[in-house]
Amino acid sequence: MLKDSTMWYASWFDTPYYHILYKDRDHTEAQDFMDNLTNYLNLENSEKILDLACGKGRHSIYLNKIGYDVTGVDLSKNSIEYASQFENETLKFRVHDMCRPYSEKFSAVFNLFTSFGYFDKEEDNLNTIKAIKSDLNERGFGVIDFMNVEYVIQNLVPKETKEIHGIHFEIKRFVRDNYIYKEIRFRDQGEDFFFTERVKAITLADFENYFKKAEVHLLDIFGNYQLQKFNSKTSHRLILIFK
Repeated sequence: MLKDSTMWYASWFDTPYYHILYKDRDHTEAQDFMDNLTNYLNLENSEKILDLACGKGRHSIYLNKIGYDVTGVDLSKNSIEYASQFENETLKFRVHDMCRPYSEKFSAVFNLFTSFGYFDKEEDNLNTIKAIKSDLNERGFGVIDFMNVEYVIQNLVPKETKEIHGIHFEIKRFVRDNYIYKEIRFRDQGEDFFFTERVKAITLADFENYFKKAEVHLLDIFGNYQLQKFNSKTSHRLILIFK
C-alpha cells in the first residue's frame, strides 16, 4: 500500500498495476506521432534519439523500427527490464534519472506522454530541461510532449471506475496547490491498494520561464499529435520543440 510517498512515481510506475490500468493506450496514435515528429524535425535514418522516461519502450521500439539509433531510459527498473528484451545493436534501454545529463549526445531528445512535472522538488523540472540541453548535439532538438493544463482542468472527470482484468480501479481526480492529482484505489487478491499520481500544472508560460533559465530556445508549439497549431482552450496536448 502506498500513499503520498516520496518519489511516488518510482514506486507506482514499477508496479504491474500501473501497466494494467494503462494497457489500452493507443499505439497507432503513438506511432503516427513519431512519424509526424521525425518528419518535421527532418531526422535522417540512423540518427541517435534519446527517449527520456521511456516506460516499457513503446515509442523507442517503434522509432528503432523505422530506422533510428535509440536509447530509452527510465527510472523504473521493472520497465527497463521488460523493455530490454527488445534490445538490438541500435536499440538499448538503461535505468537513468532524467534530471541528470546522460553520457552521450543525441540528434533529438524526446520526453513524451506527460513524463514531466511529477518531481518532488520544483528545481528538478528546470534540471531536466538543462539535462536535455546538455544531451543534444550541435544540431539536436529537444521535444517535450505535455498535457495542455488549461484544457485538462476544464474537462477534469472527478470520479470514474474502470474494470480491467477483473480489478475495479476507483479513480478520483482533483486540483490542489497547482498540482493535478489522480487517486487510484483498488483491491486485488485480498489486499487493498492506494496510489496517488501527482503532476504539476505547468502552463506554456511556466515552460517559457524554464526555457529562459535553462538558456534554451523555444522553436515551435503544437497542440496535438498531428502537429496542428496550439490553442490553450481546445488543444489536448502542449508539444514544445526547442534547442
